[in-house]
Amino acid sequence: MNEASGSFIAQLVIATSGLSLLCLLALHVVSPEYQPSWRMISEYALGGHKWLITAFFLLWGTSSLLLSLLLWPAMTRWWGLLGVGLLIVSAVGEIMGGLFDVKHRWHGMAFGLGVPSLPLAALLIGYSLIGIDGWSRQSSTILMSTHATWLSLIVMAVAMGVMFAGFKKAGIPMDPNVQPPDQLPAGVIGLGGYANRFLILCYVGWLVVMANAYLSTRNN
Repeated sequence: MNEASGSFIAQLVIATSGLSLLCLLALHVVSPEYQPSWRMISEYALGGHKWLITAFFLLWGTSSLLLSLLLWPAMTRWWGLLGVGLLIVSAVGEIMGGLFDVKHRWHGMAFGLGVPSLPLAALLIGYSLIGIDGWSRQSSTILMSTHATWLSLIVMAVAMGVMFAGFKKAGIPMDPNVQPPDQLPAGVIGLGGYANRFLILCYVGWLVVMANAYLSTRNN
């Protein structure tokens, strides 16, 4: 990959990542009925602006695919190539999240492909790149964003576990076919939605950091 095409793809990664987050931000404005503290991002597909959440997922997945294309030639170790492969798996899950909404039977598969694989990809890619000349100058930023991905996943898992336990205690079944309550029941600690959004910021932020790091290696 020559310098011009690589820089162009890196800029596309940043652009598609930014647009995906703008779509998500817009959903908070046009669909205020979905309380961000405890309603999941995927639930926006049930509202009146499904095209926005679809665009969010498709742009996010496109950004991940573009980054995998950008990073593949830079990998000199087998685990780095494995990381890029996992990033492609994550991109497939992200795109599936846009094609199959929260009510679709394949939405769970989309989550299973898209969410757990990205932190693994980030770790394998990050630790592969920081040992390469040019990339090593960005090691601190790369590692900070890399570790933020798996930490955000743990935070979301804990927050969701606490919230679901509260729902169970309140007698509210946790089933995708059951309509969620309009209001958070008393006694339920509803922070799962915030954790879900924090995870998205860390995941998409990692894509931007890696694209910026690539551009930095070309400018030095």
